Amino acid sequence: MTSSSSSSQATERLAHTYAEGLRADALMEEDVAWSHEIDGERDGDQFDRSERAALRRVAGLSTELEDVTEVEYRQLRLERVVLVGVWTSGTVQDAENSLAELAALAETAGAVVLDGVIQRRDKPDAATYIGSGKADELRDIVLETRADTVICDGELSPGQLIHLEDVVKVKVIDRTALILDIFAQHAKSREGKAQVALAQMQYMLPRLRGWGQSLSRQMGGGSGGLATRGPGETKIETDRRRIREKMAKMRREIAEMKTGREIKRQERRRHKVPSVAIAGYTNAGKSSLLNRLTGAGVLVENALFATLDPTVRRAETPSGRLYTLADTVGFVRHLPHHLVEAFRSTMEEVGDSDLILHVVDGSHPNPEEQLAAVREVIRDVGATDVPEIVVINKADAADPLVLQRLLRIEKHSIAVSARTGRGIAELRALIDNELPRPSVEIEALVPYTHGKLVARAHTEGEVISEEHTAEGTLLKARVHEELAADLAPYVPAAAL
Repeated sequence: MTSSSSSSQATERLAHTYAEGLRADALMEEDVAWSHEIDGERDGDQFDRSERAALRRVAGLSTELEDVTEVEYRQLRLERVVLVGVWTSGTVQDAENSLAELAALAETAGAVVLDGVIQRRDKPDAATYIGSGKADELRDIVLETRADTVICDGELSPGQLIHLEDVVKVKVIDRTALILDIFAQHAKSREGKAQVALAQMQYMLPRLRGWGQSLSRQMGGGSGGLATRGPGETKIETDRRRIREKMAKMRREIAEMKTGREIKRQERRRHKVPSVAIAGYTNAGKSSLLNRLTGAGVLVENALFATLDPTVRRAETPSGRLYTLADTVGFVRHLPHHLVEAFRSTMEEVGDSDLILHVVDGSHPNPEEQLAAVREVIRDVGATDVPEIVVINKADAADPLVLQRLLRIEKHSIAVSARTGRGIAELRALIDNELPRPSVEIEALVPYTHGKLVARAHTEGEVISEEHTAEGTLLKARVHEELAADLAPYVPAAAL
């Protein structure tokens, strides 16, 4: 990419790079149509897919004479956007990858990317993000491409948004607003929608704007004359107060939902069922891996943040041990802190797990950067002490040299392909080895009238051997202390 001295050269260079496939294709595997015959065995029943691709009636487009029906959000009112990035540090390749990811986010949100420019600066301009001269050049690009939105690769302050819109004369949004929009489109559960709504209100609170007399201050009494006494608030202050009240209500609702999630976790802990959390960069293949390991049938789509709501499924190790596998929300570099805070209750699945499967896209141009971005969020939610297995996915599409480099750098890692099944058997065995094992080894002769204890040994512990005798079931197993105490009366005297 070029420096701020030549916007046209930057535009030309980026357009050429896009033509080579750096845009969304740099982040996502080759886009192919999903079919039940080819992909059904791997991903299960994709019930959400038909719903997302279905037709729906658009409110406001219906008349007495006809009903207007349009395709779901990706084909609905596509916005024409121009991307803008500020390159402050790192290499030119880093800046291009960041803008390519922004292009993938924009396309996921339902926009058409027309152009993109990068400016070299020590830091973003405090007034217009890219400086007044470059803002004028950006306005020319917007007029030339007939774009209706400008997307900035960073979080803009309220002042920067206002000033840049004044120059380019079209809507300006930043990276945070774009990610929030994608989350709002994809959230399906009650908890997911509440978390997204809270994050959106946190983001919009300092960015409220208005025009004209609706913002004029009302007099608070005194000698102002008739019909001039009021509460002493401007309309924007009233709006902010109402938003704060809604945010407080939303936090209470999310806290109540968190209680239900915690009860489910306590039930799993009570039955001594180990838990494994799948974490990773968005579109790294977490849902595909969950489907491959459990047949969960979770929606799999070639898009960023295709699935938001966490899914927990039961799975079994090759040795027969039961555990739960939880798919979590995907991460991305510079994940908005509003989202980290709002989705904290969901991300607690990672902190409360016994093992983390850290999925990384092996075919990505810079997988090490993905690893660093995810570990930063894991650190934010306090899950640094949980053991981690780095799962390098999409090994069938990755460069063999990149796979070798990652396997060498990440000592506790494995290369797999959720699409083809490569390495899945080895991953299952690795999970079996890494899950915490029961601490007490016991041998007991359990009467047939107490078969529930044998069943608990199978579900909560690890059965080493089992023999049916005339007196009962001779069981040798590794179990937790609580179950060991229940089995203690049936331990043969010779074993004491």
